Amino acid sequence: MLPFLRQSFLYSLILILAASCKTYKLTDAKPVSSSEKIVENLYFSSGEDYVYKCQMDIYKNHVSGILIIKKLNETTHRVALTSDFGNKLIDFEVSENDFKLNYVLPDLDKKIVINFLKNDFQELLKRKYPVSESFENNHAKIYLSKMENKSYFLFFNKENNLLKQIIYTKNNKEKIDFTFDAKKPIFADSLNLQHKDFKINIKLFQITETE
Repeated sequence: MLPFLRQSFLYSLILILAASCKTYKLTDAKPVSSSEKIVENLYFSSGEDYVYKCQMDIYKNHVSGILIIKKLNETTHRVALTSDFGNKLIDFEVSENDFKLNYVLPDLDKKIVINFLKNDFQELLKRKYPVSESFENNHAKIYLSKMENKSYFLFFNKENNLLKQIIYTKNNKEKIDFTFDAKKPIFADSLNLQHKDFKINIKLFQITETE
């Protein structure tokens, strides 16, 4: 009886997740021609340290501290999170195709937590996006980038041409909404990372600014 209950619970969980992840459709935008072949997220492209106040909400768990992002080379960043008192919580190196965990606090050393951080920062720190289609609305130029079963909608503010938002979808289902507030193309003053199929939210607020 117990294996049956476990199987039923698993099927129910899968159905809930499938139902909660809606198909994403771009609305209130029209197709336009564009000469852009590649667009970039330059917010983490400087060699200087990016230092943020960080707030993470993972279901009912709240973690806050200082997050430092450091570009090591053209493909790899190092990410470290410390508590407000300076104690290291997690330290890892991440690129589009690789992940190296240098340290994690035992309380955070859970596979699901590590996988979320790995995937979220791989998506956040992705820099180049080949353009598949172009659109625009009253406020933004929008570029669609398709990579296998993934799609990215990048919204650039028409007034200052700065990246405002990235909508990441997989199999046409909306996965993560990255929303930026910035005054310069290489530094985001704040970031809100919101999962659409899990109760996970990461907020970053500027502490020090790169030149």
